[in-house]
Amino acid sequence: MPEPIGSPRHDGRILRFRLFRPILAGATLRERLIACLGAMVGIALTGLICGCFFGEGPHIPLIVAPMGASAVLLFAVPASPLAQPWPIIGGNTISAIVGVIAAHLIPDPVLAIGVGVSLAIAAMSLTRSLHPPGGAAALTALIGGPAVTSSGYLFPFFPVCINSIILVALGIAFHKLSRRNYPHVPVMAPVNTHGTADLPAPIRVGFKPEDVDAALVALDETLDIDRSDLDRLLRQVELHALVRTQGNLTCREAMSRDVITIRSDETVERARELLLAHNIRTLPVVDAAGRLIGALGLRELALQGSDSIGEAMSKARTAGPDDPAVGLVPMLTDGRTHAIIITAADRTILGIITQTDLLATLARSASAKAFGLPTEMAA
Repeated sequence: MPEPIGSPRHDGRILRFRLFRPILAGATLRERLIACLGAMVGIALTGLICGCFFGEGPHIPLIVAPMGASAVLLFAVPASPLAQPWPIIGGNTISAIVGVIAAHLIPDPVLAIGVGVSLAIAAMSLTRSLHPPGGAAALTALIGGPAVTSSGYLFPFFPVCINSIILVALGIAFHKLSRRNYPHVPVMAPVNTHGTADLPAPIRVGFKPEDVDAALVALDETLDIDRSDLDRLLRQVELHALVRTQGNLTCREAMSRDVITIRSDETVERARELLLAHNIRTLPVVDAAGRLIGALGLRELALQGSDSIGEAMSKARTAGPDDPAVGLVPMLTDGRTHAIIITAADRTILGIITQTDLLATLARSASAKAFGLPTEMAA
């Protein structure tokens, strides 16, 4: 029996859930553990490298406190625009320069710290290097004590800039080893591959970029996510909602099973004959055992100008028989892909879904729902 709402045990479960719930969207325990390991390695090696190459002088620290905050961003939220290489290096260095200038020009320490941090934010904003630890770098230049003030204008370059460069280099290496995307490159919006003025098919229906901009204005908040990443996230939400509502139709139900294929050792002329004779746009290429190794179309034949199918073929787009058929919509509307090849685990071909197959399946599904029939009858 479930615990009644308001009972101590029920309230305790809610409290534990709130305590351990990730504060960032998409965060997992595995990601946080990787971030902890990365920060440990990054900070320790940054201090070690600076000590080995530059030595610990009597007036200049090996590593400054803002590097700890930079490590949080670099390893815990590597996709954030605030955690990219230029914001880390430029933001920390520029802010430290601003802090040193404020310390030399403003005799009142209280006024100096306020002006220094505020001008650091302005400088980072103008140079597109906004980085939260930069505020701490400016503050350190102002109140860092004799070890900082005695180094004067050297402080922004060593240790701040050197620390930042080493930390970013270690971060790039660590993320590469852990197979994470860093530096983060936002995915570009779809483009029209046909050279016409029409919007690309994936963004022709539904919300438009200006809708996202209008929503951001209405929220009147600054979000720590790249504008293009936000657009991609919303389109992924649309896809998952479509799969949830139409996900009972699988690729197995929608696919064509009598697939025309060609072996890799056959001729290009034979491939052209098959494409034209069967009025198809994608020809799966198989090896001697019948396993899929690529795909071929008239476009590949025209562009490559090769007599070898192996040289002319492109990478095949594939899916599994039990995958939701509507999940293929983004691939089949990208302007380049005309068919998805359905394969088993061993790459043997089970069927193929063309743009026509998917459109007909979705149309039948919509008709079945309109007349109140079971969706399975439409497949």
